[in-house]
Amino acid sequence: MRRIICVWLLSLMALPAFAETTLDVGYLRVDVPRPPVLSNLDAIPENNGIAGAQTGLKDNLTTGKFLGQTYTLTTASVPQGDDPLAAAAQMLAETPYLILDAPAPVLLAIADLPQAQGALLFNASAGDVSLRDSDCRANLFHSLPSDAMRTDALAQVLVQKRWTDLVMIAGTFPADIAYADAIRRSLTKFGLRLSAEKTWDADADMRRTASQEIPLFTQDFGDYDALILADELHDFGRYVLYNTWQARPVVGSEGLSAQTWAPVIEQWGAAQLQSRFSDQHSRDMTSLDYAAWAAIRTLGEAVTRTNATDPQTLRDYILSDAFELAGFKGRALTYRAWNGQLRQPIAIAHPRALVAQAPLEGFLHQTNELDSLGLDRPESKCEAFQ
Repeated sequence: MRRIICVWLLSLMALPAFAETTLDVGYLRVDVPRPPVLSNLDAIPENNGIAGAQTGLKDNLTTGKFLGQTYTLTTASVPQGDDPLAAAAQMLAETPYLILDAPAPVLLAIADLPQAQGALLFNASAGDVSLRDSDCRANLFHSLPSDAMRTDALAQVLVQKRWTDLVMIAGTFPADIAYADAIRRSLTKFGLRLSAEKTWDADADMRRTASQEIPLFTQDFGDYDALILADELHDFGRYVLYNTWQARPVVGSEGLSAQTWAPVIEQWGAAQLQSRFSDQHSRDMTSLDYAAWAAIRTLGEAVTRTNATDPQTLRDYILSDAFELAGFKGRALTYRAWNGQLRQPIAIAHPRALVAQAPLEGFLHQTNELDSLGLDRPESKCEAFQ
């Protein structure tokens, strides 16, 4: 009996000593004008992103209460026309941990602020490849997948299904152009090609004339295996489905899409996360919500494992091989040490069901199959993390 007690006492002594700790996190949203689109059926939730951070905060608090750890979340929105740098500087005066929902140029300007040096910032909304490449910053991590990660995932599906003769329609908004560029790179990467592409510049009211306009617009594509849509603002793409001259699959921004998160994901415990989120916010979780959730959970996991709250210790741990985040995607999520991108599987889904999850079987990598999606280490020009 005495031996059992001694072993028990020694096991307690081996556990780390957790002191009372508090981590304050800020969430800054920069409002930008949204261009007019043909349909307003898909309203953007007022708390888009913020709700995901709040769910992540609640998850952190659930774990933290057993370890003497407390987390707080402060949110702020910068209206159009106001100075986002002043708002960021004010928030950085209170905490070195920010989750940012802002366009790429604003993200870079915030990361370059004197107050942000030594801080830990998370990009939850911008998929620009450049942020993970030549424009990377050592204090800027990315919980949202890059556009390249999503288009690489889609390209893997196209290869697997042997849809090799492809055509594309791209919109004219900057997000559409960036997505189209990422599509072209991904197709080249996986040995595919576009046989034709067109730019959507029609000004007709597709809500009334799609059945007449779309067949004429797509007729000169001839035959093909699949039509790719680059319509990230979801302007015209909804009217292309089932109205094309050829009865062929539609993929990309509409139809079969590569998504950070989708309400139709049910495996790997995702249904429980979806349920918790829905109970708290009375709506489905969006990709921005998931990225914000992952950012605050990243901080919570790092604090739990290190029992520290200083940015350098947490940054070092997050980039280390020891860090893993349970992200309800079927495998542990980690960060790429060369550009701060969160590795994660990408869902390939349509509005009613999950079709596949990339990386697909057979797409191998010498170190981590998740690095078959997006910029791999040899491709990245990011020097800030070196």
